[in-house]
Amino acid sequence: MSKRKYFGTDGIRGEFGSPTMCPDFARAVGAALARHMRASGLKAPYSVLIGRDTRGNGPSLVQALAEGLAAEGASCIDAGIAPTPAIALAIPAAKATMGVAVTASHNPACDNGIKLFSGQALKLPDEVELAIEAHIDAVLAEAVPAKSAKIASFDAAALYRAKMGALLPTNALKGWKIALDTAHGAATFTSPAVLASYGAELSCVGDKPDGYNINDNVGSEHPAVLRELVRNSGAALGIANDGDADRVILCDEKGELLDGDEVLALVGLHLLAKGKLAKNTLVATIMSNLGLDEAIAAAGGRVERVNVGDRYILESMLADGYNFGGEASGHIIFKDISTTGDGLLAALQVLDIMFETGKPLSELRKAMQLWPQMKKNLRLREKVPFDSITGWAESVADIERSLKGGRVLVRYSGTEPKIRLLTEARDAASATAALKALEELVARHMVLA
Repeated sequence: MSKRKYFGTDGIRGEFGSPTMCPDFARAVGAALARHMRASGLKAPYSVLIGRDTRGNGPSLVQALAEGLAAEGASCIDAGIAPTPAIALAIPAAKATMGVAVTASHNPACDNGIKLFSGQALKLPDEVELAIEAHIDAVLAEAVPAKSAKIASFDAAALYRAKMGALLPTNALKGWKIALDTAHGAATFTSPAVLASYGAELSCVGDKPDGYNINDNVGSEHPAVLRELVRNSGAALGIANDGDADRVILCDEKGELLDGDEVLALVGLHLLAKGKLAKNTLVATIMSNLGLDEAIAAAGGRVERVNVGDRYILESMLADGYNFGGEASGHIIFKDISTTGDGLLAALQVLDIMFETGKPLSELRKAMQLWPQMKKNLRLREKVPFDSITGWAESVADIERSLKGGRVLVRYSGTEPKIRLLTEARDAASATAALKALEELVARHMVLA
């Protein structure tokens, strides 16, 4: 597989105004998508549903994408401001050929991004992204002119609110206090309304987007805000989304944050006990804690590991018939309901378990015991291919052997010039020592920024 030029772990992302995240580039992407749809033999006429988060620079990218589509004979359906999972849900409902979420997820307001979906609301496999990149390069080389675009509309947020509002019993959350941080992002227009429709009493923060404050000291990247809100409000649960609401961070009634793997464990074990975990298998990424494997195995299930990215989780589900999984970062997929990570859906499923069992989240989270993990992200001047570094693999293997059943994970970020280091062991001291050894290894062979 060739290396992708524009696409990272989850779409194309960058600082707004840069060569690969500006209206001119978005226009080229729109034209490239039209060419891709035509070259793939998809049924005409071609249309792309495009939604966005609350970033002030989003409308210009949506307009540019529409112009690029129009230049190649395709049309645009504007889904408005909506969470990424709401945009995915709306693609087949609007009978669109493909879909786009204009968002940079948890990144600051100065960034933006383009996430692509098929007509079946699935994120695209690597080989399709490579084909689209070739079309983008061809469009850029030809300088395809912009064309005035007529844009239809579809209310993705309303469709999503209706679906999420029908998952739990009527008034299931009556009398519940819930703390909610919508990161000044897309969830502001969906999560409060859905939770309130079940009777929940909400204490909200990050619910006043102005185009520039998305993820600014609120949301999943800044969970201290949620913890304080839970403690001050006496909430039974705290929920924090990122900017496009495709992931969630949860906080128990004591104001303590749950690791994403704890959420996967408590939901996975509940599904397993009810015979609703397909093939008794939970899908997780290589980043998930080994304690997750232990907890699921002890209950008679297993964990299937895939590469980082919720699209790889879904690919595994589709290929092998699994129905639940996610990332430790909070991207959680319930395939029987949705095709992508969904922060509100995950929170609703946890609330349903709390409602059914009568147990507080602080008790439910004890379903697994986390192994100590140590992580470090180092910014680099250049991502050097690991196989070009003499002795690299052997050195990493030596460090991992020192952990005696633990593990080491070294990978490059798919969206930033960073190397991500992770060590895991049964005791924190061993994991810490291994992380220090990894940092020294990186410093010997790479140039830090």
